[in-house]
Amino acid sequence: MNLYSLTEDLANQLVLRHWRLATAESCTGGGVAAACTDLPGSSAWFDCGFVTYSNEAKMQLLGVSKETLVVDGAVSEATVREMVAGAVSHSRADVAVSISGIAGPGGAVPGKPVGTVWFAWGNHRRISAECCHFDGDRAAVRQQAVIHAIRGLTRWLEQA
Repeated sequence: MNLYSLTEDLANQLVLRHWRLATAESCTGGGVAAACTDLPGSSAWFDCGFVTYSNEAKMQLLGVSKETLVVDGAVSEATVREMVAGAVSHSRADVAVSISGIAGPGGAVPGKPVGTVWFAWGNHRRISAECCHFDGDRAAVRQQAVIHAIRGLTRWLEQA
């Protein structure tokens, strides 16, 4: 299934619930938001996207705590969970997806090689998170992350 079709499935889930989406992205640089807004009529279900590449932006725009970033790092379950909560709190969205990872070619740290990407999906009631490891160059890691984020949010909505 291609990205456009995956995003259409997500849109249908959101429209059925009358919910709006916010994205909080780091390594994908707004790729999920772009995929969403590629669909005609997305203004009915897409609220906004936060591209918080720096730690300062994560703290300022999404309310990620400095302690979380120091203790767990930007590429961590704790950070993506706080990113989701912040995206919902700082928007009109009912649900959010967040992504933070190491797309490469540099940036790897012990225990977090290039291709490590953390995801979270949720709202004020429930947040799910997952870590994936993707192969390939920077563009391939980012593309796989966008697809996984959209698939994961569709699955999350099916369980809501």
